[in-house]
Amino acid sequence: MPTNLAIDDRLIQAAVKIGRHKTKKEAVTVALQEYVRRRKQLRILDLMGKIEFDPAYDYKALRRRNRH
Repeated sequence: MPTNLAIDDRLIQAAVKIGRHKTKKEAVTVALQEYVRRRKQLRILDLMGKIEFDPAYDYKALRRRNRH
């Protein structure tokens, strides 16, 4: 889907240079991927204090059980 955006040329050139991207499109695509990934990570912080921790939970035992 073609999209026209007015992006600060100095900013996009800096992103191309720092990221060693070959094109502006590549720089923008990588920047958007990083943005989305970061926003998803931040949503995890919203769960702080909302999930109960079970100190008896043994994830290693669960892995051993699933392998057999």
